[in-house]
Amino acid sequence: MLQEEMLVSFLKKFDGSPFLVKVNGKECQIGKGEPVFMVKFHKTIPLTDMVTSTSLALGEAYMDGDLEIEGDLYHALDHFLGQMGKFSTDETALKKLIHTSVSKKNQKKEVSSHYDIGNDFYKLWLDETMSYSCGYFKKEDDTLYQAQVNKVDYILKKLHLKEGMELLDIGCGWGYLLLEAAKRYKVHGTGITLSQEQYAEFQRRIEAEGLGEYLTVRLMDYRDIPKLGMQFDRVVSVGMVEHVGRKNYQLFQDCVDKALKEGGVYLLHFISALKEYPGDAWIKKYIFPGGVVPSLREMVHCMAEDNFHILDVENLRLHYNKTLLCWRKNYQEHIQEVQEMFDQRFARMWEMYLSSCAATFHNGIIDLHQILATKGVNNDLPVIRWY
Repeated sequence: MLQEEMLVSFLKKFDGSPFLVKVNGKECQIGKGEPVFMVKFHKTIPLTDMVTSTSLALGEAYMDGDLEIEGDLYHALDHFLGQMGKFSTDETALKKLIHTSVSKKNQKKEVSSHYDIGNDFYKLWLDETMSYSCGYFKKEDDTLYQAQVNKVDYILKKLHLKEGMELLDIGCGWGYLLLEAAKRYKVHGTGITLSQEQYAEFQRRIEAEGLGEYLTVRLMDYRDIPKLGMQFDRVVSVGMVEHVGRKNYQLFQDCVDKALKEGGVYLLHFISALKEYPGDAWIKKYIFPGGVVPSLREMVHCMAEDNFHILDVENLRLHYNKTLLCWRKNYQEHIQEVQEMFDQRFARMWEMYLSSCAATFHNGIIDLHQILATKGVNNDLPVIRWY
């Protein structure tokens, strides 16, 4: 009885909009007005767990079916995550979870834990391009597929490509960006990834499209880029620097610097934050082990240290909110198949992940930035936003 009262008391601070809490059959309203959803607890969460990590306690309860949402999960999370400053996190108790090793061996393991779940899993809810990063919705009614085509087209235009150029894609995923660059601009592309599944699928796509003379994919760590002994005209990295770790941001930029020709163009596309923080315990434990969201100012600082001259910075935050809601819709349509591939707990975990990320972008807790820069001064590019 006391535990129930303490749980409800803890939740009362999240009163930004009205909702109902139901614990062991007892109902109570938090916030003023008409409730928009209900949080139903089948099992009481100890207050000590909520205080150690609110997100971990609530996330695990949802995964285990001990917590249900009556109403839309995204809207409920949009409410809670809009008040994320009220969440509790004991960084000392969670030190090993929040601050993991940035060694090559450990980071490969962390990346594999997410991206090597299986290509068949990702094909269920990604679009045909197999793009697992923020789309670009030029029109309100753009489909997810069109938004991903738009995104790659936009990035390639920003890179100001010309036939015969050498392009490096750090964290190339399943390779759609390089495939399009080779077909449309006849550039020679090299992609690197730590995911065995992505490597195998990209290699298959290169062969299927007959682009072997243009494209190469390598299973390698970004820290080994200098060992390639190659100089590139252009470097792009989409959604990869979030896996590098705060200690290695400068090292990452140094590797780009060593690979890029003087005057070369560099585009960095990454999830960002206003300020530096270690990350969310639930996301780190279950979704992106070792993942850290850089602040925009950290990336700008590190780039300046390597004499990268920034041409443009663009925030695509709401595009990622819409992208995630599209993924969530696709995922929900295939959730039965996900349960058959894995189990119900895994299926609920990924539904929460996609919904919560959409909510964090909607609330501005995280952003999505594209930074366009040149190595040193380049006076040969157009003096307007040519893209």
